[in-house]
Amino acid sequence: MPAALCAMTAILGSTGAGAAEFVVKATTIPEMKAVFGQVESRIVVPARARIGGAIRELRVTQGDHVTEGQAIAVVVDDKLPLQLNAADAKIEALNSQLENTRLEFERAQQLRATGTGTQARLDQAKSQFEVTMNQVAAAKAEKTVIEQSAREGTVFAPGTGRVLTVPVTLGSVIMPGEQIARIAPGPYYLRLSLPERHAAEIAQGSDVLVGERGLTQTQDLLPTAHRGRIVKVYPEIADGRVIADVEVQGIGDYFVNERTLVSIPVGKRKVLAVPPAAVRTVHGVDYVRVAAANGEMDVAVILGEAFEENGQGRVEILTGLHDGDRIVLP
Repeated sequence: MPAALCAMTAILGSTGAGAAEFVVKATTIPEMKAVFGQVESRIVVPARARIGGAIRELRVTQGDHVTEGQAIAVVVDDKLPLQLNAADAKIEALNSQLENTRLEFERAQQLRATGTGTQARLDQAKSQFEVTMNQVAAAKAEKTVIEQSAREGTVFAPGTGRVLTVPVTLGSVIMPGEQIARIAPGPYYLRLSLPERHAAEIAQGSDVLVGERGLTQTQDLLPTAHRGRIVKVYPEIADGRVIADVEVQGIGDYFVNERTLVSIPVGKRKVLAVPPAAVRTVHGVDYVRVAAANGEMDVAVILGEAFEENGQGRVEILTGLHDGDRIVLP
């Protein structure tokens, strides 16, 4: 068989025994570093009281999920009912005064029409009637303001999300503008704090792997990891740390400020790798079958990290293989 045809057969993975072959070649992969990221909400909004008073109803606690416009508390000012009673009494008194000025104005008109009254008296009665009518309108407007203040005692959620803190208790007295609850509508992201030596190596747009809750080992990260992306690297280094933000799907059920394991690229290195199917484990030792000129033989290897290359799974080989070795696949 010509040498060119033999080389093509080795690369395409066809052997006389019907097994496929894989040619080991050095591959450049990103060097990953395991760090901890902290879950944060992009937006945290306070639900504030619009009036002062005592909290009569408190309908949420920490961790509750609320929707925008949901009533979460009721604040009652005991002075408002008294002010409403005073406003009603004032309006009633002004209505009586308005009725008197109206009768006086009509009487002045009749006297003026018969020629027994003066124009000055008619003008004075008309002016007094208009002043009293405006006083009634002003009193009704003041009552409307008081009624609106009473309605503003209900505190509504400003957004849809989870309640982070509720710094008040039932029956406590608060001032206008005081926080009733802090709500995190999201979206959620991961905040990374990395050592300064990695500042020149991390880049915006790089892919990262985010582990499940409770992971502590880097090698366990790949099978159950979420894929994320570095969306922002902050230009300022504080206390020897560089800050970066990671967007990732599937962390909406995490606690805010919860920490989780993240594997980020901090450099590149060359490795030798084979498909996972090429590795056999016998009595705790990993073997790879290598095709040589005098036949096939099993070579003991030490495995490294698992990764993906062009959509195909690969396992790093730390020792035991060389660049150009032909691996027999099952």
